[in-house]
Amino acid sequence: VQLQASGGGLVQPGGSLRLSCVASGFTLDRYAIGWFRQVPGKERQGVSCMRSSGEVTYYVPAVKGRFTISRDSAQNMLYLQMNSLKPEDTAVYYCGTLETTDVTWYGCPIMDYWGKGTQVTVSS
Repeated sequence: VQLQASGGGLVQPGGSLRLSCVASGFTLDRYAIGWFRQVPGKERQGVSCMRSSGEVTYYVPAVKGRFTISRDSAQNMLYLQMNSLKPEDTAVYYCGTLETTDVTWYGCPIMDYWGKGTQVTVSS
């Protein structure tokens, strides 16, 4: 199982970025998957997660209405469209995954696998 996130960068407040995560060694239809972020000195936080069925289970309240998680099962890709970015969105963003076909959970589960993060910096 391997994940690789990309798409981060420096953007001005109000701008947009689209993060991508390439998944290899497994198929998304048997894994929960999601985006997390971490700033120095703080714990990694779930941003948005999705069940193996493709159903979105969670957006952290701070990003609701601004971020959209999606996946392309055929390409084994996960995306996070981030609009109206704010300085407080600055963090290293990670994609994570957990092998489960359980479709009863909500929130973001504890993931077993992580990719290397991608830095998102929102600053003028």
